[in-house]
Formats: sequence, structure tokens, C-alpha cells
Amino acid sequence: MRSSPEFDLIARVRERMRATLRASPSASAVRVGIGDDAAVTVPLPGRGATATSVDALVDGVGFRRRWCPPGAVGRKALGAALSDLAAMGAQPGEAYVWLGMPEDFDAEEALELCDGLAELAERHGVAILGGDLTRAPALAVSVTAVGYAADPEHLVGRDGALEGDALCATGSFGGAAAGLMLLEHPRMEAEVEPLVRDACVARQLDPEPLLRGGAALVAAGARAMVDVSDGLGADAGHLAAASGLGIEIELDRVPVAPGVAEVATAAGRDPTELVVSGGEDYELLCAVPRLALADCVAAAERCDTRLTEIGRFTDGGSVRVRLPGGRSVPASGHDHLRPR
Repeated sequence: MRSSPEFDLIARVRERMRATLRASPSASAVRVGIGDDAAVTVPLPGRGATATSVDALVDGVGFRRRWCPPGAVGRKALGAALSDLAAMGAQPGEAYVWLGMPEDFDAEEALELCDGLAELAERHGVAILGGDLTRAPALAVSVTAVGYAADPEHLVGRDGALEGDALCATGSFGGAAAGLMLLEHPRMEAEVEPLVRDACVARQLDPEPLLRGGAALVAAGARAMVDVSDGLGADAGHLAAASGLGIEIELDRVPVAPGVAEVATAAGRDPTELVVSGGEDYELLCAVPRLALADCVAAAERCDTRLTEIGRFTDGGSVRVRLPGGRSVPASGHDHLRPR
């Protein structure tokens, strides 16, 4: 906090976060907001079930300050927590933020980070009701996000899939991993088109939580879901393990994000690695009964995303990827405990 006293910074942060309340459906639920010892809310009609998610970003693990601007750090941190709510089918309500700042992170950078948080919060109607600022050895942000549904039956977990269900995915894969490669190795930029570079980097720096899509898929019949933060292979494994099943992914059915092939070629890597093992695409993987497949595809389209059947749930206990030639190989994913 080099350029501003602590209390002045806190006051400025509070003022920015109070603005998120005005754009939130949670406004009428708040009795005490940011600035007191604790937030106080009251139940609202239509909020019979509560879902709570916690996510954290730490410099050197989830991002690097040298290529991730403070505003993007804020958006990524909140976006990751909101994506967990999307995977349950919850509608967002409130969020609480802890920010740990190193000595060389000044007040203006802190405000830029909070602007990023508030920007995404306002876009999705999230009220930021509290948090904490403190010194830390490295820049770190932790977000607790709270979401709601009318009834617990309107939420899903990872454990509801049945053998024979279709494995479906929103959007496309590999873009965030390709963006990370470009950010980590700037010399590669000369080997890809500027539009490709911008699209991939945006997938890494500004993931968009699919909150409308998640709720719509649950309403249309999806009965298990997970967001893809660890990678397609790893998160498919989470669904399979929770449901006590196996999964077979058809690689040639998986939508590949624009630019992945170009970036992989420039890096001398197999595009399949980025698609299956690259993390942070924040798409949704879901188990869909065959009879509900058409309804789920239509629901996704109404929410401006695409739902693709990419595999099926089996009676085995492993996740396999079937290659175009027919060979089947184990799937894997991104390890968030491995430093970048």
C-alpha cells in the first residue's frame, strides 16, 4: 500500500464494492452490507436452497503477475467461484473476497483488481458484501460465492449420472491452455495470427462463468455436472468417480477452441494435449439422459452456448479417450498444485 494509507484504500474499495449491490437481485435481502463487522441478509422468496463455493488464486500457481493485469486477476478469481455455482445450477447472489497483497503491490493496483471483481459481479448480478485486505508474501485472492435455487431438487452435484447417459460439454476446449502457452512464451506470438493470439489469451485471462447455461441445463434434465477447471480429462474423472461409473470420450467429437491447433504447432506440441489435459476452460460437463438430450441442446442454445455430446457413461471405473483411429487411452488433466 505504498501510495495510499490503509484506511483510505479500504474506504475506496468499499465504495466500489457497494456499487455491485445496486445491480444485484440480492439488494432487497441485505440488511447490513460491506463496511461492518459482518454482512447480514434475510431469506428471499424463491431461495429455498443455498450453494456456497470458495476459490482462490495465488501468484505463481494460478497466474503470474508479469502477464496477468490486476483487473484480470480479480475477474478470474470471481469467475472461478461463480463457475462452481454454475455447475450446480445455482443462480448467483453474494460474494465475499479476501485479498493478500505483497509489499510491491500498491493501492492503485489493488483498486484495479477490485474494479475487475466488481465489473464481473455487476455483469452477473452479484453483490460483493464483504471481505478483508492484508499483507501477504505473494498476491493472492480468495472468493466465497453464494448462490441460490428455489429448491434443493433444482440443484445437481457430480454424483447423479447413470450408466448409458450421454456425456455432454458446452463450448470448446483447449483455448485457455493455448492462451497460457502464449503468455508464458511471448516469442511464440510471432508464429500465430493476432486474432488467434487475442482469442486464446482472452480464454485464459477472462473466463466467463456459464451461470445461465448451468441453470438451464439442470432445468432441461441434466442430472450431474462439473465445471472444467482442471481439464476435460480430469473433470470427466471427477464426474465418473462421484457417480461410481466410467466414461468414454470420443476425441473427434470434442469441439476444439479456435487457435489451439496453430498454437500447438508453434510450440511443437500435440493439440490433443491442450484439449484433453489443459485446464481453465470453465466449460460445463454434464450427464444427460438420452430422452433429455434434445431439450438440453435447445436450452444451451437459448443461453448462447453450444452443447455437444462427446461421450458416454459406462460401467467401468476409468476415463478413457477414444482416438479417431479407434485406440483408447487414459485421460488426464491439469494439476493446480504444480507451480507455473
